[in-house]
Amino acid sequence: MDFEQFYQDKYPPGVAGSVDLNQYQSMVEVFDQAVKKYADRPAFSAVGVTLTYRDLDERSRSFAAWLQNKTNLKPGDRIAVQMPNLTQYPVVVFGAMRAGLIVVNTNPLYTTREMEHQFNDSGAKALVVLANMASNAEKVLPHTGIEYVIVTEIADMHSPLKRKIMNAVVKHVKKMVPDYRLPKAHSLPSVLSAGAREKFSPVSCKQDDIAVLQYTGGTTGVAKGAMLTHGNLVANLLQTRPMMESVIEEGKEVIIAPLPLYHIYSFTLNCGIMLEAGAHNVLIPNPRDIPGFVKELKNYRFTGFLGLNTLFVALCNNEEFKALDFSGLKLTSSGGMALTSDTAKLWQRVTGCEISEGYGMTETSPVVTFNPHSAIQLGTIGLPICNTKIKTVDDDGNETALGEPGELCVKGPQVMRGYWQRPEETQKSFTEDGYLRTGDIALIQEDGYVRIVDRKKDMIIVSGFNVYPNEIEDVVSSHPKVTECAAVGVDDKKSGEAVKVFLVASSPDLTEGELKEFCRERLTAYKVPKYFEFRDDLPKTNVGKILRRELRDSSPT
Repeated sequence: MDFEQFYQDKYPPGVAGSVDLNQYQSMVEVFDQAVKKYADRPAFSAVGVTLTYRDLDERSRSFAAWLQNKTNLKPGDRIAVQMPNLTQYPVVVFGAMRAGLIVVNTNPLYTTREMEHQFNDSGAKALVVLANMASNAEKVLPHTGIEYVIVTEIADMHSPLKRKIMNAVVKHVKKMVPDYRLPKAHSLPSVLSAGAREKFSPVSCKQDDIAVLQYTGGTTGVAKGAMLTHGNLVANLLQTRPMMESVIEEGKEVIIAPLPLYHIYSFTLNCGIMLEAGAHNVLIPNPRDIPGFVKELKNYRFTGFLGLNTLFVALCNNEEFKALDFSGLKLTSSGGMALTSDTAKLWQRVTGCEISEGYGMTETSPVVTFNPHSAIQLGTIGLPICNTKIKTVDDDGNETALGEPGELCVKGPQVMRGYWQRPEETQKSFTEDGYLRTGDIALIQEDGYVRIVDRKKDMIIVSGFNVYPNEIEDVVSSHPKVTECAAVGVDDKKSGEAVKVFLVASSPDLTEGELKEFCRERLTAYKVPKYFEFRDDLPKTNVGKILRRELRDSSPT
């Protein structure tokens, strides 16, 4: 179809189909303008401390100055950041970017196996890690090229006295920090203090410079680093903002951020779109603690909420949440996993606010489509955001007609440069005419809205996190009593989907408990299979490929 012609009149009044992508040259420029414009406004809050935009400017500058003067790191070097939603996160990330470094976002829940792969694959030379995870870092560091380690504790952004008391409670009373020994590590407070006395030399970042290595399995198994440039991230910020229309008022919004900032969805929304708008981002370090989460919400008259299906359900089933004041709530955004119509209706009934569902991928920084605030169409993933082209193709690469399903393909300035040091994988991910293959089956309706009709071929989405069968199968099949196995996703009320493994055992004494313990030692918690089914054999194609779809369809779970 003629994309421009077809979409000419599909957007609500006031939502343009294109934006000026040269408004900023880098995320550092976005940051610099925001901290000057909103200096006295609150920027990020977590665990009882709030940083203003001026605080964020000063502390990130100190971190950047320390990197420039106290290390041998140079622009383009990689720095891994491993922490949950704390105010230290934006300080470190923007400080690293201001020094010209490439940020490697790392899941704090990673096992040592996963950490080692990501640190080595990215070639990270520095690591900023929360003390709660430092014991794993201690085991991994000797097998990596990391030269500098900065350890931060939960209360490090508080005043010195309060910091000391709170960190002591977390470590000695709550026992949340396993013992570790990193004698050459620096503490984040000492780094910021030393950096404040050093000269900071601004680094010029260009749109084509890599800003972030965001790890993902893509549409296949092994974790790869999507190279997201400053231009990619700036574009996605500018492209997505108009879809929220006049709902976002500069310097006035209070946005609840329970999804981890190391996840590209929250990273772009909270450290990009909402930062540029001068919003107050309220970070929730542990959204699984629903009572604690709701207690925190009572402190704010929030206007926006970023979440996903399972979180919306958990909150709406909490009586104290239902009693909150939702009079200020005007924007709820959903992504990361499919939003069910029942959940959307439940949220609107409880809060009075509709949910705008979008769609994206790590490789697209991440937003591709979004439901405009004034024209939400439940059950769809919305319209393509500004300056984005989409099409659906059949198995032979031919474009399918309107209303006919096909693989969704995307072209736009938010699409990654490629996978870090994997040119062959990069080439496979794109069509001959330069569209990124998403692997998802979608159809484009007559009104231009897009509907996902089938899951990414084999990927499993557990509470918004991508789980790739290949990785699970690699771990399970390495057990000495397993002959072969296959991992699939099955419906789960709590997490949307759960991992189920079908396997053929070589020993009759192999138990489900033994397998789970084996997996827990090697996989992040959300990747650990919830179900195991022992079989005498697994269905295969003529060439011996295991038929995952047949197993999934046959599973009663």
